[in-house]
Amino acid sequence: MLDQIHLLAAVTVLGVLEQAYFFLQVIYARREFGISPPKISGPPEFERIFRAQVNSSEYFPIFLALLWQAGLFFHQGLAAALGLLYLYARYCYFMGYRASSSERLAPIYFSTGVLWILVAVSALGILRFFLSHYVGLNSLQLLTA
Repeated sequence: MLDQIHLLAAVTVLGVLEQAYFFLQVIYARREFGISPPKISGPPEFERIFRAQVNSSEYFPIFLALLWQAGLFFHQGLAAALGLLYLYARYCYFMGYRASSSERLAPIYFSTGVLWILVAVSALGILRFFLSHYVGLNSLQLLTA
């Protein structure tokens, strides 16, 4: 069983570490700009770091759900590769947003595209399971016939 999920688990841990890094960046920015919680406003430099972290956190549960569904129902290797692409795009997004709000755009579009691919792969995998399990239709055999 573990050999079927080890790549997904590794990408999940990397994602958690990335989120922790983003959280730490907000803490450092709070110290640098003298902004104590619960305040969330300050200089634009702080607000960009804060927003980048919050935006990344908001998308993280969606990413995890899609990563695991795609990996379990379609293909672990493909899902893990897409997961790594997503995490890299999110890192680029964070760093771009930190520099200026306009530099966040290309990475956010790319990461959103990766999420949509994960949606499609998940849906195909789940559909294939339903067809096989409930209808008795093996879609892989149909493709090779």
